[in-house]
Amino acid sequence: MIIGIDLDGNKDVLGIWIGETESAKFWLSVLNELRNRGVQDVLIASVDNLAGFTETIAACYPDAEVQKCIVHQIRNSIRYVSYKDVKKIIAALKPIYTASSEPAALEELTQFETLWGERYPLIVRSWRKNWAEIATFFKYPPEIRKIIYTTNMIESYHRQLRKVTKGKSIFPTDEALLKMLYLATQDVLRKWTGRIQNWGQILLQLPIFFPEKVKSYLR
Repeated sequence: MIIGIDLDGNKDVLGIWIGETESAKFWLSVLNELRNRGVQDVLIASVDNLAGFTETIAACYPDAEVQKCIVHQIRNSIRYVSYKDVKKIIAALKPIYTASSEPAALEELTQFETLWGERYPLIVRSWRKNWAEIATFFKYPPEIRKIIYTTNMIESYHRQLRKVTKGKSIFPTDEALLKMLYLATQDVLRKWTGRIQNWGQILLQLPIFFPEKVKSYLR
């Protein structure tokens, strides 16, 4: 599923797709479909840590900025952690993504590496490897950060869909599943009234970050 927010501040489900595996190739076909349907440009894409996702987005929307979900990054990090250290690691990671700026966040990451790097080097390696996409949100004000730093918006949508699918262990066809998801989505969309919170303030800043794209829309 893909959720989009347009420049009027309204969110919408742009599509639902079913595939045997979730891969960069699968998402390339999805994004190409979006382009063919009229999604001309993307300012910021908030995604999970699927391998190759950044390159796939760049292939379709080369100027889009990518923000990897902080929540997914934390989940991936604690996969390497002993149960007795999980709470400590989560607490030690928090100063990184709640820092006021990217330089401050990098200092916190260095502090984390000093404390935990020897015991859990894979965590540090993962954060540094993904840093370019993890740190995207630091350049933006709190109103935009809140929208993009995590994929919670789509996770919430998924929870609504699971309410109607959890009682069915099998569907006769993909089309049957799509029909049920579509009907459930219509119920969700009826609850999405009004613009994103603080959209007026966000719209004042977007033309500064994306002058060529947004200003032409606002004329």
